[in-house]
Formats: sequence, structure tokens, C-alpha cells
Amino acid sequence: MTISFQDKVAIVTGAGGGLGRSYALELARRGAKVVVNDLGGARDGTGHSDAALAVVEEIKAAGGEAMSNGASVTEPEQMEAMVAKARETWGGVHILINNAGILRDKTFAKMEVADFDLVLKVHLQGAAYATKACWELMREQNYGRILMTTSSTGLGGNFGQANYGAAKLGMVGLAKTLYLEGAKYNIRVNSLAPTAGTRMTEDIFPEEAYKAFSPENVVPAALFLVSDDAPTNAIVGAGAGVYASAWVTINQGTLLPPDERTVEGFAAAWNKISDRSGDIVFQNGMQQSMMALELIQKALKGG
Repeated sequence: MTISFQDKVAIVTGAGGGLGRSYALELARRGAKVVVNDLGGARDGTGHSDAALAVVEEIKAAGGEAMSNGASVTEPEQMEAMVAKARETWGGVHILINNAGILRDKTFAKMEVADFDLVLKVHLQGAAYATKACWELMREQNYGRILMTTSSTGLGGNFGQANYGAAKLGMVGLAKTLYLEGAKYNIRVNSLAPTAGTRMTEDIFPEEAYKAFSPENVVPAALFLVSDDAPTNAIVGAGAGVYASAWVTINQGTLLPPDERTVEGFAAAWNKISDRSGDIVFQNGMQQSMMALELIQKALKGG
């Protein structure tokens, strides 16, 4: 089965290079009309360039259709204007890949508040602003595919990346709410944790690993997650041809008797409370409360 994006309009933020460029090129090759968004700055968010225009020229040279856009994801009005232009030109927006990002890596002790704020603004708020600009249109269309770019740093932490990790796990939380709110409108929302050799990682990876982790190896996962048959609420890792799924889980919980609901009682029960053998995957934010209620009701019935 060939996966096609014919008659689809896609926006890819941060598409002037690296992963975003690879996504844009493959979407166009498979028939999508692509908005190539890139502010054009350096990886720390400074400066401007004509990166988006260069990618558009690549797409057009290969027979595809695309437009460049230099709007900043940190400016809601600019995101709204970008979506309006795509709708005016091509009639809609069906796919949004939130890929724009910067790095301001430092240990938390040395990190300036401004560095923390800016990374959150570009990654988390930027994804929210771009998604908000598309949201009503996707509801009207009864169709939308949204991909959040999370990270293993968000899922597992990484030394020197407190700002980046906070933003990236925040994007998973955003995706998990939007998948619920978008379900009845055929809007599917997923999260991708890519590992790729890009300008964001060129001085982090050894040269051999940098080559193995080419952006092209992430593209299959990204494009499947925005296709017609995409799942929703998935968290996927991709890099160097290795693909994995991740989940947010919770165990069944332990009901402590009233006389054990003390600090000491909690400490005594910690091994049981932290036992993962009964883990289940979170489906929504009410799950923890509902599971607690079930345990209480079972106890009241003498179960």
C-alpha cells in the first residue's frame, strides 16, 4: 500500500533544514502542497536566513508545490496569518508538523531565566500557537493531523537541558489533551521523539553516529503519524532506523487504611506503591481519580 498525501495541505515549522526540510520534501514528493515555515535563525534562535525559500525551490525543482513562510512560531498573529494564506491559496490545512526549535543548553545552576523562558516559548508555546491557528479550520474540515516534536530529554531527562526537557514533555501533555478534544472532528494528534544528525546535534554526536542518524531515517515515522490512517495519542521514538513506542503509565494504586495514611505509613508501603507489575497506559487525566474511586468502592463492599 502506498501512502499518499495527494490533495493535502501541510505546514511544517522549522523546515529550513534538518528534520523539517526532510519532512517537507517527502510530503511534497507524495503529493502534498507544503508551507515551508522557517524563521531562518541559528540553532540558539538568533539571526535570519533564506532557508525556507531554498527548500521551496528544491520542492518546485522536483515538480512539487510549496510556499515559503518566515513567520515566528512565538507570534500567534503570524501563525494565524500563515494559516490564512495557506487556506486562501490552497483551500485548507490538513497537516501540521510542529518541528521548530532552538537550544540554549546549560546546567540549571548556570541557566539564565531568559534562556529557560525562550526555549519554552519556541517549543511549547510555539507549538500551541501554530496548532491554535489551525484548530478551528481542522474542526470545520472534519480532518486534521498534528504532530508534536517531543524528545527523549522530555521523556527521560538529560543533563544540561532543563529548559528543553520541560518544553518537550509539556508538548506531550498538550498532545494528550488535544487528541481527546479533536477526536470527534477526526483530528489525530501524536508525538514524535526523533534522534537525528542535524545542526542541533552536530557537535553532540560522534561523526559516525551523526551519519547513521540521518534525518531521512526519521521521516517514515513522522509521515505515518500524519497520514490518513495515523493512530492518535501515540508517542514514538525514531532514529538510525530504530523505531519504538513510549507510554505514560500508572499502576493500579494501593489503598491505605485510615490509620496508615501517615508519612510513616506511606513509607512502609512504598515498595507496593511503586511496584510496576500492574502498570496500565494512561488514556486520559481522569483515570487516576477513577481508579482510586474503584479501589474505595471495592473496599467498602468488603472486596
